[in-house]
Amino acid sequence: MKKTIEKFAGDTEGVSYELTVFRFKGTSKTAPSAYIQAALHAGELPGVVAIHALMPKLRAAEAEGRILGDITIVPAANPVGRAQYVFGELEGRFHLGTRTNFNRDFPLLDRPDKAALPPPPRNATVDVHLKRLLVGLSVGHDIVLDLHCDDEGVPYLYVPAQLWPAMQDCAAAMGVEAVILWEGESGAAFEEAAIHPWLQLPAEKAPLEGRVVTTVEFRGLADVYDRYARTDAEGIYRLLATRGVIGDAKAARPRKFSGVAAPIDRVELISMPRAGAILFHVEPGRSVRKGARLATIVHTPGEPDGSIDLLAPQAGYVLTRVSKRSGRAGDDIIKLIGEARSARPKAGALED
Repeated sequence: MKKTIEKFAGDTEGVSYELTVFRFKGTSKTAPSAYIQAALHAGELPGVVAIHALMPKLRAAEAEGRILGDITIVPAANPVGRAQYVFGELEGRFHLGTRTNFNRDFPLLDRPDKAALPPPPRNATVDVHLKRLLVGLSVGHDIVLDLHCDDEGVPYLYVPAQLWPAMQDCAAAMGVEAVILWEGESGAAFEEAAIHPWLQLPAEKAPLEGRVVTTVEFRGLADVYDRYARTDAEGIYRLLATRGVIGDAKAARPRKFSGVAAPIDRVELISMPRAGAILFHVEPGRSVRKGARLATIVHTPGEPDGSIDLLAPQAGYVLTRVSKRSGRAGDDIIKLIGEARSARPKAGALED
């Protein structure tokens, strides 16, 4: 294993950042390669601890000569966001200088080659440099995992529709409970940047069956526990073994994905009609009937008509809910995977 530190300057004098990168060299020229990063949204830590639990397994495999394909690991992909504290609260989702989501506006390359990266603009801010660095580290890998988490939710994947159902083995290996399939544009999120170069090539030159590109949502923000870290690390390891990056016949044993898989236009975003306190009546992972009471918004406490119920617009599966217990009118507070297409599907990414 080789450890390197990528350094890049900040936007003001005397400020710079460091990105730690671990690389494992594979022993086979034909084995697929893998890139794994966590905490692009700097406050989302389940993926960070999963990588920490994964590293001993990779070191053991390396010592035994079982690392077949090259593996690149970035345990904490956003040192810029990690340093953004406002009145004691971490703001790791948006760059404060540009107000841009750290998981948007990645460069989209016309081929899977680092040399295709365009030069940065003269006035490029630090978030632009970070995104170019991450694309440069990840481009060309056969497997790209971007580890995130939701507010409160089950473990699930976002997967480019072009890679499904070929990626069912990966979903099964990781033990996720749901898969959301998307296609088109996503605001140039990292996942789109990872699949885009392969889509520009003729299928005979770059068959998609061998690609794995996914945003992994490891439950919720507060689900940073040793038991989950070990479980998630085992899932990543099984995926690598299943796809032949690591030699481990036992870990690569076929599994069947039995969770929910649905196109993104079946996701119902349940929003608040009025500001107030949120009383949830369902938890992530529950199936509900049409008309089921999902939450109650207490908007005028103490009044006879001071609350309003939010009902399921169709039967479906509760994927996530927000971790806060108050909100404003228009805030999305539940993601429900419906059994049919949403009457109000959201174009592009589900969240800003």
